[in-house]
Amino acid sequence: MKKVRLNCAKIVLTLLAAMSSFVSFAQTDSLIFSNGEMVIGEIKQMSRGIVKIETSYSDSDFNIEWNKVSWIRSSENHLITLSDGRRFNASINSTAKDDEIVLDDGTQKILIHVQEIVAFKPINDTFWDKFSASIDLSLDLTKANNLTQFSTRTNVGYLTKRWEVKGNYNTVFSSQDSVADISRMDANVTFNYFLPSDWYVFYSNDFLQNDEQKLALRSTSKLGVGYYLVRTNSTYFGLYGGIAGNNETFTENSAPDRKSGEAFVGLELNLFDIGDLSILTNATAFPSLTEDNRIRLDFKFDLKYDLPLDFYIKTGTTINYDNQPIEGAGDLDYVIQTGIGWEW
Repeated sequence: MKKVRLNCAKIVLTLLAAMSSFVSFAQTDSLIFSNGEMVIGEIKQMSRGIVKIETSYSDSDFNIEWNKVSWIRSSENHLITLSDGRRFNASINSTAKDDEIVLDDGTQKILIHVQEIVAFKPINDTFWDKFSASIDLSLDLTKANNLTQFSTRTNVGYLTKRWEVKGNYNTVFSSQDSVADISRMDANVTFNYFLPSDWYVFYSNDFLQNDEQKLALRSTSKLGVGYYLVRTNSTYFGLYGGIAGNNETFTENSAPDRKSGEAFVGLELNLFDIGDLSILTNATAFPSLTEDNRIRLDFKFDLKYDLPLDFYIKTGTTINYDNQPIEGAGDLDYVIQTGIGWEW
């Protein structure tokens, strides 16, 4: 029965596609699920196991689990990423065979299984179609001691077929009676260039300011290479490493600036097939090449819960450790942030 329903749905969609060429409506995309149900609209993107499609009969987009999709037809070319790291600018359409898709970039046609696709997005020439952003805000007010704490977390990105630029900027400010104000800032800008077979090279700059370690500013420039050990519709897991230059200035006037060369090695895990939950964690070790026995560690953990209309709740922690801080400074600094955010 399910096979019959699926074939009937394909026939209906084929007829609709033919009819659309004779009317002035916008081009439409189509999905059929493994249970034979179908939806028609405009595909916005597929990422981290979720395909987002806009329809004319709903006020909000549908978020659909990609592993439930067995058939797809789209009128657009897409930037497509496969589980083996290959990337294509191509059309994406199912064949008559169940779960089989043909990618056509104009020069070649490639047959793949539907679940080999880990991400795709329609290709458009405008800046905003390649841009992504999110922002989280949190505000705490307490009458006792007039405590005020405000924090922000901001992420932006720009993605093309061969490279991407992404950045983040996070702040925490706390003020209360009879206690010195506390502030913390961390930021990052990264350029990634994608190589074949799940490899990539990158250059990034990290920035950190915190009162606990008496850091006026730590700036770390990194040049490295990374590799995805696992990249599927539910999990990204990768390793990376390289060399770094570290420059530090301190809030204590008596403390001289520090400059050092470092190696670094790290890992990142992203889990996103947990219903509306997703988890992102990474850890990086920086053994010094120019200072005896010095090592720094950076750790990040984020737990995100998706809400309707592209809102979400996110809680996370960032930890920075240095086994050789300046005199009078702590070797460990951490922040825990929880807030509501919106992504675009």
